[in-house]
Amino acid sequence: MNLQLQTQSSAIQAEITVSGSKSESNRLLILQQLYPNITIENLSDSDDSHHLQEALSSSSEIADIGHAGTAMRFLTAFFASKKGTIKVLQGSDRMHNRPIEILVDALRSIGADITYLQKEGYPPIRIVGQELTKDTVSINGNVSSQYISALMLIAPSLPNGLNIELVGKITSVPYIKMTLSLLHQIGIEANFEGNLIQVKNQPKITDQKVVVESDWSSASYFYSLIALSELNSKVKLTAYKNDSLQGDAVLSEIYKHFGVTTEFQENSIVLTKSSEHLKSTLVEDLKNAPDIAQTIAVTCFGLGIACELTGLHTLKIKETDRLEALREELTKLGASIEVTNESLHLQAGEQIYQNIDIETYNDHRMAMAFAPLAFKTIIQINEAEVVTKSFRNFWNDMNKIGLQIQEL
Repeated sequence: MNLQLQTQSSAIQAEITVSGSKSESNRLLILQQLYPNITIENLSDSDDSHHLQEALSSSSEIADIGHAGTAMRFLTAFFASKKGTIKVLQGSDRMHNRPIEILVDALRSIGADITYLQKEGYPPIRIVGQELTKDTVSINGNVSSQYISALMLIAPSLPNGLNIELVGKITSVPYIKMTLSLLHQIGIEANFEGNLIQVKNQPKITDQKVVVESDWSSASYFYSLIALSELNSKVKLTAYKNDSLQGDAVLSEIYKHFGVTTEFQENSIVLTKSSEHLKSTLVEDLKNAPDIAQTIAVTCFGLGIACELTGLHTLKIKETDRLEALREELTKLGASIEVTNESLHLQAGEQIYQNIDIETYNDHRMAMAFAPLAFKTIIQINEAEVVTKSFRNFWNDMNKIGLQIQEL
């Protein structure tokens, strides 16, 4: 499905309900398998969460998780710890080129039985569940936090708990803290101090109801829309809270640079274009929130300001190489941009070409990050259905905001 996007007005007045956080939902779905007396409300309606639920509930030996990287990593650890379970995890072609060796090595070191079925270090993999009795594992701290969270999530179900030693510099700390906070929330004894995470064994917990906060990564596209809109444009988003567990909540600070203010109300936020954007270069280290890099880069381009974004090394192994994809598509629109293996450098400019086809590379965030540019130019998004990976209602919500959407 290819869509053409444009708008007759850049004024926004809307109220949108955003689905639950994919990051929180996927963690809680694993914990619910360990502790069935957990009730979850406001679950993410993303493809990733659906794939995870299907794999957990299916009796089939083969689980196909498509593009869902989080599901692949969390399920690898989960099934490795389920004694007697045999499971083959496979996915899309892109998934079979996303490395999993670091997590597999860590799990093998504590007794897991995992075999690569094609290419060494990559899915698909065959898992034979074991009782994992060793209580200490080491893993590099600068890898995807999903590897670390995968170990943390199974830790309370292991006979001796788990001590996770993080080697070297630690990145994506907010996502590790999110996992830790969810463990605390359901009553698991766990600690993260220095380079050591300790999670105690806990066979049972009391009955729990957990309400998932809406997804801050999804909120980023509305921040971009407001930044690119007229003064006094406003959108209300539910359900959000001021003390969020999600690293992407840093949006409320970053988007002040673009004249967007965030008012926290009970169970919601109100975004307002309250002033013109700053002309100065935006400089941000996004190592703790890399998923919002695409949105920020497109916002800067749409406003004609420069940005220097660093801490982006994990974007090379996402659904696509997001840094190269950004360079390619922004260049087509008239941008002057350079990327390295961990950074993006966009020069200020005023020119935005019209009627450019944006390729999405099977990456939901490419489609959603570029959509707000419709407030500046006519734009076409190819394979636009990819947004369902994390945000099934995205195009309906864009229509509510005021985008005119035509299927080509």
